Amino acid sequence: MLKSFRYLLFPLSMIYGAIIWVRNWLYDKNILRSSSFNFPIINIGNLAIGGTGKTPMTEYLVELLLPAYKVAILSRGYKRKTQGYALATDTATALEIGDEPMQFHKKFPGIPVAVGEERVVAIPQLLHDRPETEVILLDDAFQHRQVRAGLNILLTECQNLFTRDFIMPAGDLRDVASSSKRADIIIVTKCKDNLSAASQAKISHELNPKDRQQVFFTEMEYGTPYSLENGDPYYMTGVTDVLLVCGIANPRPLQDYLTSHVHSFDMLRFADHHIFKIDDLKSIKTHYARMDDKNAIIITTEKDAVRLEKYSQELEGLPIYILPIRHKFLFNEAEAFASAIYSFIGPFKERKPA
Repeated sequence: MLKSFRYLLFPLSMIYGAIIWVRNWLYDKNILRSSSFNFPIINIGNLAIGGTGKTPMTEYLVELLLPAYKVAILSRGYKRKTQGYALATDTATALEIGDEPMQFHKKFPGIPVAVGEERVVAIPQLLHDRPETEVILLDDAFQHRQVRAGLNILLTECQNLFTRDFIMPAGDLRDVASSSKRADIIIVTKCKDNLSAASQAKISHELNPKDRQQVFFTEMEYGTPYSLENGDPYYMTGVTDVLLVCGIANPRPLQDYLTSHVHSFDMLRFADHHIFKIDDLKSIKTHYARMDDKNAIIITTEKDAVRLEKYSQELEGLPIYILPIRHKFLFNEAEAFASAIYSFIGPFKERKPA
């Protein structure tokens, strides 16, 4: 029914797509100008509306680069209640800087995390505030062309490649598929761990990358859940019953994971980036109380957890656990990906004055 309804939106998609195409053409012809920086800036983004794994990819890059470089993250801070540039502090909240930047700040407290809608303005401010910074990661900025990043990483979900999608609102694309040519690296995410070499070749052929573009494949790897209250680990088994509480764009891979790792699960789903309210907490408690197994646990995502933390008192006593997630490169290509990243950054360090 929903898909049939979206077919009726094709005329609107054609209008929206034409606007995006003209905008991109103006940038391609330098009528609208992008700003570039003589500084290593890596852009992580997608063409679709959420659900491709941008946040865990940003975290993957932080962990990859931290041993060698001083890294900073710049995000828009989607759905925050503030405006303008801000650098995350110890007192920052998800409402002030956004849930994803808050997740970065909590997971990597030693690195600067900043937010700003106008990235062309925010980048110089970030470098002024933290002049020791050697690499900036732009979270979710592929379609924002005011800044020309030195390296563009484009993510696309294996089960919903941008080549098979359509422009909003009839589809999920917020940018035209031809914009993929601006990417330096394309990563096909959320693949099955048993993806065959034949399927890899078929997908790569469908994406039709340029000679300069590298294509990688990843699956989502889930870690050990840890307590929202005190960080203690919880080891799920085949007899564990779960209430899944999540507000993410695409919970399907998470559902598939729980299906094969726990006895049973129920799901309480909210909209992506949902800001939890007291009534939501009541709903969570009601759903949990209805579960047959009183030893059941509540699982939520890292992104949802930063929006639930402010209700720690109201949630006290509930067994809420956070399920971490990260990218795992398939076909033994993690080193090749790392090499591509370091090859981009290396020349900047060589040119840096002593």
